[in-house]
Amino acid sequence: MARVTIRIDDALYERLQRRARKVGVSVAELLRPAIDQTADPRGGYVYTTQDEILSCVLQTLSILAASVRRRSPETLEQGMADARALLLEKGLLSPDEQP
Repeated sequence: MARVTIRIDDALYERLQRRARKVGVSVAELLRPAIDQTADPRGGYVYTTQDEILSCVLQTLSILAASVRRRSPETLEQGMADARALLLEKGLLSPDEQP
């Protein structure tokens, strides 16, 4: 089995140790699923510290989409198709999620 070494601050390591103890596993066992998810070739979403910004952007875009839908359903449909194509190209949408 390969070994990976990373450096993290002491406070983070202590939080990881507490969490691992709570669920009865080692820190390595706790982290393996997250590492596996990150390396998944299907490109699923991986949690980052940017999630708060992402949620604000999604809310803003939802409001914009609702406004465009009311004024021009065709424009919204084309915009959504373009967005799906970009997400697919960037690996953020799996091919089976395409309509």
